[in-house]
Order: sequence, then structure tokens, then C-alpha cells
Amino acid sequence: MFVPGGSQIAVSRKSPSNSLRCPRCGTEHPLDERFCSECGFPLVYAGYEKIDPEYTRGDLVRVAGGRNQAEAELIQNLLLEEGIPSIVRRTAGFDVPDYLAGGPRDVLVAESAVPAARQMLLEADLAPQERAPEDDARGLLKTTLVVLGVVAGAMLLVWLLWLALPS
Repeated sequence: MFVPGGSQIAVSRKSPSNSLRCPRCGTEHPLDERFCSECGFPLVYAGYEKIDPEYTRGDLVRVAGGRNQAEAELIQNLLLEEGIPSIVRRTAGFDVPDYLAGGPRDVLVAESAVPAARQMLLEADLAPQERAPEDDARGLLKTTLVVLGVVAGAMLLVWLLWLALPS
């Protein structure tokens, strides 16, 4: 297939169809497109039945991250097996032009798919572990006590030096 102003695009014989479809709005697109011109969602081959339309509603939300492109694509494929479409995007602030596949990636899904995606990631032991609120409270208490101890120690040292100086 020839793209005007570009090079030829190889089409696999294993492709389900010769066109792409938006799983969110259903708009048909030619094979040289990657995102829907109507809603901006990533396109899939027309007739690709794995994607559940219920999981395509809402804005994109980050549900997971990979340390590199390959790890993020693994997570993306696991989500797709559950019918959840996703997008892999380079994490903001980590632009690594010399190593195009290097650097952390974010995996984003539509808002309607967030609970199912997080549940699937938890079951696969790929979701970030959330800490209990009491752990945060204990950490804050420990930090406060350490700061108070350091300040009290500094004040004691200053007082002792003041006493030791001749008047």
C-alpha cells in the first residue's frame, strides 16, 4: 500500500481486515492512520473482536507503568486479553532520543476501564502496591519525632555552649 508523501506500508496477510476501526466511536479509517480523527482513540483492525466497547468510554487515565517499552507492551497485551484497549506513552520528562525503546512508559486506559484494568493488574501482581493510610500516619509521626529530636538536640548544644563561654 502506498501512502502519499511517504513510503509503502507493509500489510500482514494475517491482518483481520484491510481497514482500521475506532473501538470507541466505530469510525472506519485507512491502514495508514493510527488514531481516530473523530475522538483521538487508538485504532484497531476492523473485525477485531477482543475489545469490549464498554471499556472505551471516558478520558484516558494512567493505570500502570513499565520501566521500558517492552514491559509496557507486555502490560498492554495483558489488558487486551481482557478486552481492555490501552495506549502506551512515554512518561513525561523522560525523553531519551538516543535509546528510543528506553525509558519509562505509562499505560493508559479509558476511565470506564480503570476498575477492571486495576483488578486485572492486581491479579497478575503487576499493579503498584498501595500502602494503608495508617502506614502514612506512622511515617509522618516518625518524621515529626525525628525533627523534634534534632531541634531539641541543637537547642541543648547551643545552651551548653552559651553556659561554657566566659561572661
